[in-house]
Amino acid sequence: MIRSLEQGRILRPTVASAAALLSAAFILSASARAADEPCQPVADTMKKMAATPTHIYSTTTAQWRTGAPRQTETIYAGGAIYTKVGASWMRSQLKPADMLDASSRDPQGRHSCRYLRDEAVNGEAAAVYSTHFEAQSGKIDTQIWVSKAKGLPLRQETDIDVGGAVGKSHRSERYEYVNVQPPKL
Repeated sequence: MIRSLEQGRILRPTVASAAALLSAAFILSASARAADEPCQPVADTMKKMAATPTHIYSTTTAQWRTGAPRQTETIYAGGAIYTKVGASWMRSQLKPADMLDASSRDPQGRHSCRYLRDEAVNGEAAAVYSTHFEAQSGKIDTQIWVSKAKGLPLRQETDIDVGGAVGKSHRSERYEYVNVQPPKL
């Protein structure tokens, strides 16, 4: 629970970054439970993305945060993860491979995953999948658009509900793969 505004300022970027990594780990975990599940392509997609230079643009709205939605950027490049909150880039201690390792530990909870439909994202054909994870600590619902040509995510919409003071948040992400370089710190 956030006890003071000052603590909230310190925790908010961490919460936003952690939510992105947790969301990906839960998607991987839910879809990787059995190779014959209909969402195995989602697990394959997230594994491929972790090994591909990726620039993610995110917008997060949260129950605990007033004001404009928070804009963040994340870059996976050179075996590292970089996150930009506000005007500052930070290199994470986590690596893309850590996200994959987290997915191999089966969190306690209920998982489901299913194919929804085909849909274009900026003119590119994509398959849309839905994932759901629910545990005592909360629930995460995600829709992810996977490029049919590249097997990489193009877009993702995530709803997280952890209850309490933090409550609900929504995160919209778009993914780019052209000319991705580590940022200058």
